[in-house]
Amino acid sequence: MKVSREQAAENRARVVEVAGRLFREKGFEGIAVAEIMKGAGLTHGGFYHQFGSKDELAAEACAQVLSEQAAGWRKLAAGDDPLGTLVNSYLSARHRDGAGRGCAIACLVAEAVRQPAPVRATFTKGLRDFIEVLTTFVTGRSAAARREKALATMSGMVGAMVLARAVNDPEFSAEILRAGAKAFGSAAA
Repeated sequence: MKVSREQAAENRARVVEVAGRLFREKGFEGIAVAEIMKGAGLTHGGFYHQFGSKDELAAEACAQVLSEQAAGWRKLAAGDDPLGTLVNSYLSARHRDGAGRGCAIACLVAEAVRQPAPVRATFTKGLRDFIEVLTTFVTGRSAAARREKALATMSGMVGAMVLARAVNDPEFSAEILRAGAKAFGSAAA
């Protein structure tokens, strides 16, 4: 049965959205194309009408997620304490426990290094976008000082989130999140 262009575009968008969530939950290698398609309510056979490979889907899904997340960070700029708000949201139990809705960098950073060039390029662009936003939230005597502080803040937030997810002791995990929020939420000072 032939699918209209509009339906094909909707199907593709649904696959990209589902893949973005599932990659964050299970990793690039932890999820098969058939599972992604099932999650999108489509057949496995339709995948190759939409995408050339799983790697192509991974790059597109990551690009979409990272772009949406950077846009969300930019919206914080209108608030009274954008850095504190961002850090507290990022280093929260909700974010830790909701990987499928969380930061793609924190969820997939360890796997990204072994991915093909298009996926790594997507991560590079996404990280640069996050650093650009963070640079507007922190203070410093120069653009270079603000960029350095933004890089350190992002590195610390991602590291704290990865560690908080890795440990099997809930109290220790919460302690990691609190320490990170305290350390990085004050990066504007």
